[in-house]
Amino acid sequence: MKPYSNNAISRAVKTPKLHIMDIGQAAYLTRWLTPETMLNGATSGHFFESFVVGEVLKSYANAGLEVDLYHMRDGHQKEIDLLIHENNTLYPIEIKASAEPDTKDIKSFDMLNEIKNVDIGEGGVICLAKDLLPLKGQHKIIPLWAI
Repeated sequence: MKPYSNNAISRAVKTPKLHIMDIGQAAYLTRWLTPETMLNGATSGHFFESFVVGEVLKSYANAGLEVDLYHMRDGHQKEIDLLIHENNTLYPIEIKASAEPDTKDIKSFDMLNEIKNVDIGEGGVICLAKDLLPLKGQHKIIPLWAI
């Protein structure tokens, strides 16, 4: 996935991010063969993030839509896992393999305040929560089943 870049962002890191779309194959190749290992292993968050990005891509493709997906990271280790760019609006998404996200999980969304000439839309944390709930301002807790 390409990093989001804009002339107004001075500290953005422009390194692409690799997501493996076939999580089953990745699990096989790394010998993580049980659901417990996938949920609790050292890189379970990376597997979950790649799974979510793949599901978001499939959701748009199944609806016959094209979308620009990005990520964003600055030199101070602040990161937004997924930026959906649609109709000159950025929708920030954090991805957490947790059932109880916190407002600190969306603290990096503040990086978007630097960007001019683009609107910032609703965002949130895609996670293992059971219900769609408000988190802070226009941002929400988004359960995995909702994507």
